Amino acid sequence: MSGPLAGVKIVDLTTVVMGPFATQILAELGADVVKVEPPEGDNMRFVGPMKSPGMGHLFLHLNRGKRNIVLDLKQPDGLEAMLRLVDGADVLIYNVRPSAMTRLGLGYEALSARNPQLIYVGAYGYSQRGPNAGKAAYDDLIQGASGLPWLASRKGAQAPAYVPVNMADRLTGLHVVYAVTAALFQRSRSGKGQSVEVPMLESVAQFVLGDHLAGMSYEPPIGGTGYARLEHRRPYPTKDGYLCVLVYNDKQWRNFLQAVGRPELITDPRFSSHGNRAIHIGEIYTFLSELLSQRTSAEWVALLEAIDIPVAPMNTVADLLTDPHLTGSGFIQTEDHPTEGTLYAPRTPTNWSDTPPAPRSPAARFGEHSEEILRELGFDDDRLSAMRSAGVFRAPD
Repeated sequence: MSGPLAGVKIVDLTTVVMGPFATQILAELGADVVKVEPPEGDNMRFVGPMKSPGMGHLFLHLNRGKRNIVLDLKQPDGLEAMLRLVDGADVLIYNVRPSAMTRLGLGYEALSARNPQLIYVGAYGYSQRGPNAGKAAYDDLIQGASGLPWLASRKGAQAPAYVPVNMADRLTGLHVVYAVTAALFQRSRSGKGQSVEVPMLESVAQFVLGDHLAGMSYEPPIGGTGYARLEHRRPYPTKDGYLCVLVYNDKQWRNFLQAVGRPELITDPRFSSHGNRAIHIGEIYTFLSELLSQRTSAEWVALLEAIDIPVAPMNTVADLLTDPHLTGSGFIQTEDHPTEGTLYAPRTPTNWSDTPPAPRSPAARFGEHSEEILRELGFDDDRLSAMRSAGVFRAPD
């Protein structure tokens, strides 16, 4: 392994999106991540489209770079294997409710007594310090509870709508990544591990409140909620499509108004300063929308780039695979999967001068590394045979 986290051993007891997204990033950065999957499999294995049973597209894009073992933790031998894994690990990450971990004998007190240097990271719906502790949560629920659908409805949508990506899961996953790396840094100084909680609702609410608390930031309030520019912004229609344009600071507005033949607006109170434009943001966006609809996208790109105004196309998801920048930077890559064939495999978006991560292995088949990992943990052939017969672990035929 290579990369900034080379040598770090992580036990990944997560499923679905949030946890696997976080542990894939950690694996991309060089950590040795062992994904411990339950006998019924990670749900994302079964979300199509897929070429082979149990190898759904979401699973493929959330589990690169990891080794995979399937263990029945409700059987004594399965729990013993899990405890041996934890004994040699730097980090354990899980995303079930803490009470379930305690019932399995995998609570923080039990594991830290065995491995005092263990960093024990729980990522789940709600902080255990609040009244919702213990409640089940998924991306939809957390998006709703954090106000995202309500914000979408304020933009003129017919009804509240979820952001059409697993926003709460992936955003919380990023919180998990920095929590793990910060905890590793702290341990390098103290020599001690610790338990870290990363709740979804608090993770998303932090983003929403930071942008939209506005006048209610103050006690007593000096206004309502909402950052008006964010609520008005959207791609602009042109004669033949849509463009993403941001005329933002005073210099950009002067250059833009000169270029489109409206220099008289430079001294118009609505346009004359950043503060005034914020007050009249609805009128500003209406003006831009009407103006941009009068020319083609190509005409606008040529004009705006010539005067250094930020502009970008409105890509479809399929467009990303051929986007000139993403392909030119090497972000869009392909991999040869042993059962699924050639797959698009976007690489880590980070670049490192001295410790670049090595190429990742493709997402593993169900139990692909079970025997390999169990042998590393000291289980001999006779024990492995008995454990496999009893269904303690699974491995490919």
